[in-house]
Formats: sequence, C-alpha cells, structure tokens
Amino acid sequence: MAGQSPWLIFEAHQQQLFIPAQMNNSAQNIRWLSGPRALCFAGTLALATLDGALAGSQSAPSTESEVAPAQAPAPETPPSPAAPVEVDPSITLKGSVWRTKTGIVFLKTPVGLLTLSSKTTLKDLKSSHEVSFWVHERHFVVEIRRRNDGSLVHRYLGGPMTPGPDSAKTLHYWTAEGEQTVHYGTQEAKLSAYHEGDQVTVEVDNSQTVIGVHDLQFDLQVSQAPPSGSPAHVRLSGPVSKTKSNFVFFRTPVGVVMVNAKIGVPPVKVGQSLTLHIDNGRVTVEVLKAPKPAT
Repeated sequence: MAGQSPWLIFEAHQQQLFIPAQMNNSAQNIRWLSGPRALCFAGTLALATLDGALAGSQSAPSTESEVAPAQAPAPETPPSPAAPVEVDPSITLKGSVWRTKTGIVFLKTPVGLLTLSSKTTLKDLKSSHEVSFWVHERHFVVEIRRRNDGSLVHRYLGGPMTPGPDSAKTLHYWTAEGEQTVHYGTQEAKLSAYHEGDQVTVEVDNSQTVIGVHDLQFDLQVSQAPPSGSPAHVRLSGPVSKTKSNFVFFRTPVGVVMVNAKIGVPPVKVGQSLTLHIDNGRVTVEVLKAPKPAT
C-alpha cells in the first residue's frame, strides 16, 4: 500500500471513519475519527460525489433530438377593397334662375350655364326658385324648390322605362337618394305608349305618384372652374366634334357639351377623345389621341 493515495472507509453503523495513512516498512500509523469530525468528512465526501455526478450529467450529450416549436400560420391578409368605379356620365349641380322664356329656363351654376327646355312644362319658374340637377348614366333628376322655405314646386325623373318590382302599374327610377318606385297615378294612358327601355320623363309629387309625362331636354355649357370646395361635380367623356375660338365641343351620352378651353383644356383636334372631370373645385381634362384608321 506504500506510495498509493490514501483511501477512506466509512462505517455508518459505528459512526466512525477509518483513514489509513501512508505506511512504511516498519509500522502502520492509523488514525480513527469519530463523532462530529467523522460526520463532517462524510458530508464532504457525499457533496463531492454529488457534484461529480451533476458535472458528468451536464457534460454528457443529450440523446433526445431537439424539436423546434411549431410556428402558427400567419394570418391571411384580407384583400383590399376595390376602388369604386366613377360613373360616366355623372353630374351634380345646383343653380339659380337667371332668365326664363316660354318653356325655357336659363340657370346659373358654379361651372356655367345650364338650360332646361320643354314644350309641356317649365312655364311657372321664378327667380325665387332654386334648381337641383343630377345625371347618372341614362338617368337624370330635376328638382325645383322655393328658396325661402324649401317646399317642392316640381320634381322630374328621367330614364329608361323600367317596370317596378311590386306592381305592373309602377316604374323604377334612379334618384340621388337611391332607387325609387313611383306609381302611375292617373297617367296610365300616356305611359302605355312607351315600352320597356324607352327614355321617358315623368313628374312626381311628394307621394311618389306620377302627375305628368313630359319631354324635357337640357344643355350644359362649362365656362368656368367652380370655387374651391364647391359641391359641383361633372364627369363627361366623348369625342371632340368641333373647336371654335376658345371653345371645344365634344359629344357625350347626354348631348354635345361646350367647354371653355381656358379652364385647362389642352390643344385638341376633332376626333380625339376628351374626358372632363370637375370635383371639389378642381378641373381635370384628359385627352386621348384619335385612333388611326385601319389600313
């Protein structure tokens, strides 16, 4: 045993610790530890053993493969709503009575002169009346009210004849407030001369009952830009039919419209397609080149 490291033997039932010391050839020195000193040595030995075991377990490679946590699928982004398509032709104007003749009314609007004409109505308009005018594709509305109290004087609805959904004696019309159904009233005989899809203009009262069938035309001259922030709205497109001095005439679905070129119309030629857009006091004019004839 000489020359070897000391070793320890702990006998728990005797609560003693036997420690062989280094031996020589002639004698063996033996030291016995008992009581608290033996317990201290035993505790130290146990802690050292436990630390070694923990160190070995930490340094040992893990036999279990590491699994990455599953990622939740990214939420689907809802598609962006499509931009609303602006109606063409489309007009919203409000005018005051400037002059009147038999069956003709000249109205001053923020963009220029609007003329209404009819052989069967428009005979009682006064300067105290205010006129609202809307165009929506093939539909139009003319509403005449007294300026002082807003009471209704006349209301005309024009558009393709469309039977109403509830009764054979009703018609369906577009209005600025939405689609409306009107009743024939006493005008069934006059309305029977029209067929579905024919352009027909009727006058209605506050109860949405037809009280007259009329011919009603309108003519618009755009001579100026409206004031900033004006509710006036115009969107019209069509080919240029004529140019004269500072005026451009182009043919739209609502008729020939004359435009003062000084409001921002670029140089154009007959046959080119022109789009006029007035909104919030701004004027925009787009011109497309005339298509080349096929060879």
